[in-house]
Amino acid sequence: MPSSNQWILNSKPTDLPTLEGPSPTFKLTSTDIPSPSSSQALLKTIMLSNDPAQRTWIVPNADPERLYAPPVAEGAPMSAFGLAEVVETGSPDQLPKGSIVLASTNWTEYSVHEIKGLQVIKPIEGLDLGHFLGAFGFTGLTAYYGIKVVAGATKEDTVVVSGAAGATGSMVVQIAKKILGCKRVIGIAGTDEKCRWVEKLGADVCINYKKDSFEQDLIKQTEGFVEVYFDNVGGSILDLMLTRMKRNGRIAACGTISNYNRPDPIDLKNFFEVISMRLHINGFIVLDYIHKFSDVVAELTQAWKEGKIIVDESMQTVVEAKFEDVPNVWMKLFEGGNTGKLCTKIVS
Repeated sequence: MPSSNQWILNSKPTDLPTLEGPSPTFKLTSTDIPSPSSSQALLKTIMLSNDPAQRTWIVPNADPERLYAPPVAEGAPMSAFGLAEVVETGSPDQLPKGSIVLASTNWTEYSVHEIKGLQVIKPIEGLDLGHFLGAFGFTGLTAYYGIKVVAGATKEDTVVVSGAAGATGSMVVQIAKKILGCKRVIGIAGTDEKCRWVEKLGADVCINYKKDSFEQDLIKQTEGFVEVYFDNVGGSILDLMLTRMKRNGRIAACGTISNYNRPDPIDLKNFFEVISMRLHINGFIVLDYIHKFSDVVAELTQAWKEGKIIVDESMQTVVEAKFEDVPNVWMKLFEGGNTGKLCTKIVS
């Protein structure tokens, strides 16, 4: 019976996770891996998806009934999606050895899965595999349904996107402008460099929220107010955007990364705007639309082939790392160092 290294949740953090000290958030261990049955496959993780939502899976005292995914228990492997290679299969006709699949690999080197639950990835020449975790993965699905269905963005709308240089936000910008044809798209990001990149993706303008002039800049760029806001960050930016929405404006609530590592979440002071302006705020989870995964990936892939959207090396930050460094790469999510999708490529 082979063994596999894995990172387990050692201690649930109340603020920013810690990787050192007497009680680190994660701990490296090893476990025995059983041989796959006739309906299973043994996978070797080759690339991990790093997602802000993972932080919500390890909060202390979380009520499972209030979460969209089961919380990670202390002592259990850290949850994650990843790309993996099939190294042993119980059904070669159904899933050949050497296939690349999308799976809930968690932070493990090797894992056994039911074949029917795996999404086979068909590599595209000239396209890095990491994009199947980002633009052509759950990230693309999140962006597509969030802006098109949840927010209901149309050609008549002005759209504001926070976290516009992130994995989801950068796809929302492109889908809104280049596929849906929204009349104006305004991005929000954390550096001037990121803002210029977001504008290259198609945003009419992108605003740096770390500048002292941010509030005035946003007010200027949203003169006349806006119909749609795609929210990836929550907190003070959401609070400000409540005052920049038109009557009956629509907000797609996708994430609240500004509060994920705060024991004292930022309050909304402008919530009365929701009432006075009859705003529609809809929260959603990508799993709500998982049954549409193949259709959306096919549409986005075709849009890329036709040159409508950009999917290249600028759309992802791939960090090559040994398995022992997996938590260190994940922590980069909260440092703001990446543009596009942050992936960990496992190397020996």
